[in-house]
Amino acid sequence: MLSKLNPAQREAVLHLDGPLLVLAGAGSGKTRVITHKIAYLVEVCGIAAARIAAITFTNKAAREMRERLAKLLPEAKLQGLTASTFHALGARMLRHEAKLCGLKASFSILDASDSAAILAEVAGKIDKAQTRLLVSRISQWKNALTTPAQATEQAEDALELAAAQAYAAYEQTLRAYQAVDFDDLIALPTRLLQNDAEALARWQGRLHYLLVDEYQDTNHCQYQLLKLLAGSRAAFTAVGDDDQAIYAWRGASVENLKALSTQYPQLTVIKLEQNYRSTTNILGAANRLITNNPRLFEKRLWSEHGHGDAVAAAVCRDGEHEAELVVMKLMAHRFDHRGAHRDYAILYRGNHQARAFEQQLRTHNIPYLLSGGQSYFDRAEIKDVTCYLRLIANGDDDPAFIRAITTPRRGVGGTTLEALGRYAGSRNIGLFEAAFEAGADSHLAAKQLASVREFGEFINRLAARAAREPAGRLLEELVAAIGYEQYLFETCEPREAESRWSNVRDLIGWLSKKGEDEGKSLLELTQTIALITLLERREEEVDAVQLATLHAAKGLEFKHVFLVGVEEGSLPHRASIDAGNIEEERRLMYVGITRARLSLHLSWCLRRQQGKEWRDCEPSRFVAEMGEGLKISGGKDGAPQDKSAGRAKLAQFKALLGNA
Repeated sequence: MLSKLNPAQREAVLHLDGPLLVLAGAGSGKTRVITHKIAYLVEVCGIAAARIAAITFTNKAAREMRERLAKLLPEAKLQGLTASTFHALGARMLRHEAKLCGLKASFSILDASDSAAILAEVAGKIDKAQTRLLVSRISQWKNALTTPAQATEQAEDALELAAAQAYAAYEQTLRAYQAVDFDDLIALPTRLLQNDAEALARWQGRLHYLLVDEYQDTNHCQYQLLKLLAGSRAAFTAVGDDDQAIYAWRGASVENLKALSTQYPQLTVIKLEQNYRSTTNILGAANRLITNNPRLFEKRLWSEHGHGDAVAAAVCRDGEHEAELVVMKLMAHRFDHRGAHRDYAILYRGNHQARAFEQQLRTHNIPYLLSGGQSYFDRAEIKDVTCYLRLIANGDDDPAFIRAITTPRRGVGGTTLEALGRYAGSRNIGLFEAAFEAGADSHLAAKQLASVREFGEFINRLAARAAREPAGRLLEELVAAIGYEQYLFETCEPREAESRWSNVRDLIGWLSKKGEDEGKSLLELTQTIALITLLERREEEVDAVQLATLHAAKGLEFKHVFLVGVEEGSLPHRASIDAGNIEEERRLMYVGITRARLSLHLSWCLRRQQGKEWRDCEPSRFVAEMGEGLKISGGKDGAPQDKSAGRAKLAQFKALLGNA
């Protein structure tokens, strides 16, 4: 089992005497260490898989972990293993401890748009920008385990006080809806374990060993939850890299790595420095760059993959020229190396930089995937169907009730809902429950009330069957009963209707299979949906160039990377320069460099257009910090310095186009 591990990896797997921090450099095989350690704990140490939890940050990472484990151990030995995201673990804890948290087991998990809508309603007349700021502030409070009462007490000005009051009203509304938001999935279990000794003992007893991936990305709340679960035994392995800590803006704290050695004086630290991904030239540039940061732990990545190509850099006239040059180079490189489109990635600091590259890729008919695009579960048709599922699972979920009863329309409009809402508010109950009370007769016209109750009875019939009948059968009956296919073709253009209906069919097929494979009812699957941001399809099966922000690219790797817009004010970002937070921007650049396996191409512009104005640009300070080994092309005007080489390249490319 351990024969294919290097000495440092093997030491990390075998270490069981107290807490362990594995400092895993980019591409150093951290997932291999985690999966082999789980296999070792089960196979050699005799610990039941159900008593082990491997926690990560993305569904993709958790899925990859499970797939690799399936190659190491038979399925029977992995029964009950927790290999999940923080949020999925939190949801599981809340389901088990719902009563202690003031929730029913079928609580709803609200997505970002539902949360924003509730906040906008409770905060009064605020615009979208103010709503976004409020969402962010409340998220910060929850991640810091700050209650509404504490936020109110700590408010330093009128604006902060108003935000704290909105926070209190928002929390009250969530509890009335028997709903939680994503931050609650960590905060509520953490508070429970802090305040309930029996619950703490119960969960510490259930989870004998913890393995935590990407530890540098944990926020205060996640750190506290892990500390509580680990308890005094401190049987855990934390895997992280302070050089890849790039999420401070969402509450992550690299200080959590530092705090481990203070919290656990007996902590052992093992460094993984052998890189299995990149060539020596790429790693050399990354190492030279990151030494400019003060570091918690010194390490230096090395590789046996040979020197490889020099890191290339291109000076471009402007943004349009940069997009054109990058796409032409990508096409020529792919032709020369007979590569696939999926071998290439174009990475940038901000989403707005993608547009020019998208245009060029479309012009040349090159398929591409845009990371950070619309989630499958954010599509209107998927939200339409899943709001019915949310309502079946939790009748107190008012946002789901409103969307379901009006999609497709069934003679219930805004006036009816407003009247029902007033009555529900006076009784301090949900809309669904209010519809069936005798008192509703005096607030709604008989015809409208009959329509609402007919809808409610339909939901109740489905709910009565949802716990015992196959999910697929109920879903088929649901979409047929509401006439959803007909609704799509009546309200959309034929092509759009077909596309949307195909997505709904995909959802039904996927949930049917998941229900069968995992033995889950429709009620159980409803909470699963809320924790999944994308349908479990494999992006790597699509042969397309990947466009992604540097944040979105973390954890990924590509044979060839084009890192674009490497300019002062962009990377490092102007806001970070002003705030004096260059170190995190340098780590972001480091992450970008270490995504590349075989070749890395940088580019920057001499000037860029902003609106109607042009501004001069200068290359990022990070370029100089990468050392002298860069192969730079382009002169002061962004034109190739060697004209004969330029003409030869053009001739080659014309031949490429002729043979394509």
